Amino acid sequence: MLELAELKQGEHLYDLGSGDGRIIIMAARDFGANSVGVELREDLVQFTRKKNEESGLKDRTRIIHGDLIQTDTKDADVVTLYLTTSANEKIAPKLEKELRPGARVVSFCFRMPTWEPIKTLNLDTRTIYLYVLPIVKPAQNRG
Repeated sequence: MLELAELKQGEHLYDLGSGDGRIIIMAARDFGANSVGVELREDLVQFTRKKNEESGLKDRTRIIHGDLIQTDTKDADVVTLYLTTSANEKIAPKLEKELRPGARVVSFCFRMPTWEPIKTLNLDTRTIYLYVLPIVKPAQNRG
């Protein structure tokens, strides 16, 4: 996901629904990015904080215990998602409003229903979708 997004050193990554924190740690460790994870489950937040402390990357990573819809993402260069299609549909307007032109959104397995990906990567039975702001909308049928 991070390679497809072409994440660069010093960029800001937000992983919405960050789970165990593997994306934010990898972004900081392997790409030199500043990363923020947003997770609703307290047990996963605590697990990620512990893992973060052990990794020595605390200065470049942060985990927020909260609702991803309520989290401000306006300074994100890259947003990663592993959410359902319906959750992606709910968060799409927020990302369109907050993210600046050139920001990248990468979704694992589930498309953003009203967006057209600029690139896809097929991994056996799974697909990763890359979108770049401003979002391209699929052409509407006329007729």
